[in-house]
Amino acid sequence: QVQLVESGGGLVQAGGSLRLSCATSGRTFVAYTMGWFRQAPGKGREFVAAISTSGGTIRYEDSVKDRFTISRDNAKGTVYLQMNSLKPEDSAVYYCAARAPGTWSSWLAASGYDYWGQGTQVTVSS
Repeated sequence: QVQLVESGGGLVQAGGSLRLSCATSGRTFVAYTMGWFRQAPGKGREFVAAISTSGGTIRYEDSVKDRFTISRDNAKGTVYLQMNSLKPEDSAVYYCAARAPGTWSSWLAASGYDYWGQGTQVTVSS
């Protein structure tokens, strides 16, 4: 079992930056692919970014490429999402997720993740 706790959300003006953190419990963090998803009111959960166990493979949703950066610190058991040049359409609840080894579903979809945090609200004002 993995417990995930997000932090770093808040209210920011368009063009500003936020850094989300996701701290995990347990000593198996290095075995999990990690992802960030977001969900705006009335919409489904949307893939934002994912990072492989070693950090060597990273994927982004097209609308956040060149603005968001995902990273992980395996020694600290933490994954980060640096968000720059924020836009009002980035407003959503952001969720951290962990994908267990051997999961077959796509790592670019919510169904490919086994553990979820409680979410942190990001609001970008225009």
